[in-house]
Amino acid sequence: MAPNTVSKKRKAVTRHAPTEVSTADGASVGEFDASLTNGFESGTDEETEEEDSEADPLDEVFDEESEGLDSDEIPPENESAIDQKHLVSKLGSRDRGGVSISPGVERNGRLNGVSKNSKDHEAPLEETGHGEGEGANSEEEEGPNFTVTEDANGNPRYIYKEIEPVYDSDDSDAPPNQNTIGNIPLSFYETYPHIGYDINGKKVMRPAKGEALDALLDSIEVPQGWTGLTDPATGKALELSQQELLMLKRIQLNELPVEGFDPYPPTIEYFTSKVEQMPLSAAPEPKRRFVPSKHEAKRVMKLVRAIREGRILPYKPPSTEEDKDLDLARYDIWANETPRPDHAMNVPAPKLPPPGYDQSYNPPPEYLPTKSERKAWEEAEDEDREKEYLPTRHDALRKVPGYETFVKERFERSLDLYLAPRVRRSKLNIDPESLLPKLPSPDELRPFPTTCATVFKGHEGRVRTLAIDPTGVWLASGGDDGSVKIWELLTGREIFGVQLEKDEAVNVVRWRPSKETAILTVAIGDYIYFIVPPNTSPTIESASHDLLDAGFGYAATNASSAPKKDPAATWIRPAANLVASSVLLRITVRSPVKTIAFHRRGDYFTTVSPKGQSSAVAIHTISKHQTQLPFRRLKGLAQSSAFHPSKPILYVATQRSVRVYDLAAQSLLKTLQPGARWISSLDTHPAGDHLLVGSYDRRLAWLDLDLSPRPYKTLRYHAKAIRAVRFHKGGLPLFADASDDGSVQVFHGNVVDDLMENATIVPLKVLKGHKVVGQLGVLDLDWHPSEPWCVSAGADGSCRLWM
Repeated sequence: MAPNTVSKKRKAVTRHAPTEVSTADGASVGEFDASLTNGFESGTDEETEEEDSEADPLDEVFDEESEGLDSDEIPPENESAIDQKHLVSKLGSRDRGGVSISPGVERNGRLNGVSKNSKDHEAPLEETGHGEGEGANSEEEEGPNFTVTEDANGNPRYIYKEIEPVYDSDDSDAPPNQNTIGNIPLSFYETYPHIGYDINGKKVMRPAKGEALDALLDSIEVPQGWTGLTDPATGKALELSQQELLMLKRIQLNELPVEGFDPYPPTIEYFTSKVEQMPLSAAPEPKRRFVPSKHEAKRVMKLVRAIREGRILPYKPPSTEEDKDLDLARYDIWANETPRPDHAMNVPAPKLPPPGYDQSYNPPPEYLPTKSERKAWEEAEDEDREKEYLPTRHDALRKVPGYETFVKERFERSLDLYLAPRVRRSKLNIDPESLLPKLPSPDELRPFPTTCATVFKGHEGRVRTLAIDPTGVWLASGGDDGSVKIWELLTGREIFGVQLEKDEAVNVVRWRPSKETAILTVAIGDYIYFIVPPNTSPTIESASHDLLDAGFGYAATNASSAPKKDPAATWIRPAANLVASSVLLRITVRSPVKTIAFHRRGDYFTTVSPKGQSSAVAIHTISKHQTQLPFRRLKGLAQSSAFHPSKPILYVATQRSVRVYDLAAQSLLKTLQPGARWISSLDTHPAGDHLLVGSYDRRLAWLDLDLSPRPYKTLRYHAKAIRAVRFHKGGLPLFADASDDGSVQVFHGNVVDDLMENATIVPLKVLKGHKVVGQLGVLDLDWHPSEPWCVSAGADGSCRLWM
């Protein structure tokens, strides 16, 4: 029977790489639509993974060894003898468990080169070593660690126990496929399919070699770390890392192998000249140091007797004559001082300065302190006062009273003499301004709005919201009177107006962020209206009408026959009188809408209804007339929402936190904690990595998403609640906030691409012009798309343009 040839072809293993969600600006519309169509309600499907069954390496070894020999064939005696001599010459006589392996003894049943057949598995194992009763003491007593059975040919077969290296072994930390043949050359294994044995005694198979085409490709495209050498231990191509190649290069250049090694480090001074004043022992004081010593009492009595007898003088009497130093001459230049004319060579005796005008009993008026100076002097502490007195005016010298602190100074002086001298600790005179960071001057950060250029008046009651269109020409506003007006931004002229409701107030107005269309979105109560103002060009007006009408065709084509319990929203045409007033579409939602935020493409926008529970946050698609509710249950009371400028990420602000959701993966990324008690507004930076959060507790928080979930800066400059915050979207580093105290504060916020440098925040200007009516001030604001101008809506019924 001819031997079966085994083909040695490489197996190509392919792995399905996970599909990555594109988060760049170039994400396709289909991916974003699919992520929104799936919704968050579907949940995450359970993914199943296919596991590729791998063949047992031992079976492959047995197959390769049995290539040229059938199970019925027996090798000739000369071949088995040659193989035994060949192995004995390599391994020598190695003692395993007290038994020496000789050339005539088969090792593990495979020394003669005969492959295992089916009879080997069926033959029972007959133990000739220790019996079952002696197995308990076999580990404690030294004995053979093998069993002798009979193989298929009738020859004795020695089966050794599996080698189990313990943790104390020197090779316990070695890799599992480490070759352990030692110094035996690999040439001994050229005729075998393996190249050695690992630490467990299993064969290490020879690595497969590439075909001629692979060798040609390797010679053309040299991989990184290629050396052209072969590892003698594994037989694989030797690849060196960049660090190892750099080390070899340094050794060839007679340099130090390790970069940064200093062969001449600075000397470490173990004994310095600095004397440390410290106790030699911290043991408590012994009692003998507090008990009077009898030996010292005897010595003191000796000294007392010597003093009484006159043998010791306790005090040296002062000498009458001064010690004269012949080498040092002393002169008193002011001993006999006589008045002399003023001259450069004449040095008069130092005198005390004469009293000034402030010490006079009738000082001039300019030396007398004012009320504020007198109050500041009285409130200051004694150490901080520049003078110990204040100049006081009296009509006559006889009316000058006594020194007020005379008794106090004498008493303190007596205490100083009676008690120990006290050490006066000087206070640290630190200027508080020196502790503040050095910020650039506001004049260097121009341009920014400073003055009121235009005032828009026409609403009855409060103006709750406003927005500038993407072209920067028109201004839309809505108020408590239920009307929406469109103004010309620079002139303040009203060009369009429509009365939508009489009993409801306009909560929010927003323009669709596209210059190709002019669509105004208005939220009043449970309704959302879409207005196309007639003051635009015919091309833009036609494109706007086509975009709003396209959704009706899509909804009719893709309408599902299955009945729905309760739709999230209803898209219908408004009344005829509203259609005549350029109001083309109306959406009816479940609860009143507070905020509207558009996606950068303009096809999607999100609404927030704080009173709605499962419908608090809704995502609407204009081109399909669809409304989705991504959250079944939202933790907290929703306040505002916003889209990421370039990624499929949605920010949802609740009462005390901001949640970041990935729309593509339909998962929660992180939760931000601005530290506010009640969040009022939210806005995203044009770069997308920074958030601006305003709250009703007068806090303005700047959050850096790459830095921390906590605020990077918290600004508190307002006396009342903050109603709105806005970033400038036109490339200028400006942002502003509106408050109920009637002011708008403008800040400089510069963000750089360097991750090592934080954002720079500088207060620039406080804009005041709105009146506070009913404890409400400025309710909303917006920036011009390209100029450093901003507009504000106030509770006094007016809008103002700041330039």
